[in-house]
Amino acid sequence: MNTLGLEQIWVYLSASPLLHLFATLLAFILATYINRWAGGTPLLHPVIVTIALLIGFLLFTGTDYATYFQGAQFLHFLLGPATVALAIPLYDHRERVRRMLRPIVIGTITGVATAVISAVGVAMALGANTETVLSLAPKSVTSPIAMGIAEKLGGIPSLTAGLVLITGVIGCIVGPWIFRLTRITDPTIQGYSMGLAAHGFGTAYCFASVGAVAGAFSGLAMGVSGLTTAFLLPPLVHLLGL
Repeated sequence: MNTLGLEQIWVYLSASPLLHLFATLLAFILATYINRWAGGTPLLHPVIVTIALLIGFLLFTGTDYATYFQGAQFLHFLLGPATVALAIPLYDHRERVRRMLRPIVIGTITGVATAVISAVGVAMALGANTETVLSLAPKSVTSPIAMGIAEKLGGIPSLTAGLVLITGVIGCIVGPWIFRLTRITDPTIQGYSMGLAAHGFGTAYCFASVGAVAGAFSGLAMGVSGLTTAFLLPPLVHLLGL
């Protein structure tokens, strides 16, 4: 009788799109607590832990992605406004951005070119096929832009999304260590470097662990590098003969 009642409750809940919205929010809250318990290590970044928890939930309940997305699409919609909202703290530091315009432009072009050429070069040297190489090329920009670029180039967007997550985690692990090694303490340099190399992961790290200035410049780097990559990557891929 109890089992039948639980089954009826589950059938009712699974028919509501709010279930998967609630599951996503609950998974992220739990992932945040796990990350704090682990001392804030990037290896257990809340986004990574949330993904693992949701995958386990979908497998356990036998829910396909399309059904899950019907409930979670509201959070997907908020990704755009959240990205645009990064301009708010940046506006507060607009004078500093104006003074640093030249190094920002040079640093962005250099960083984007280095990220693409090194990733593509290593993949080709190791014998990766063309689809994998094209999926790897935009790995250093934020997921929505990277997936769009990969699709246009002929890569695999879902593979690119995974590579973007891995890049962000590695950036959050290596970045602070490099800053300590090179004794870089300027928050604008730290922020821009993290946003350029680790996109959204780096931006979240800067806001949480460095400060508002670093977070603002990281958000700027994330947006500008995405735009620059969208323009520079196609001709670079053409030059490499892919």
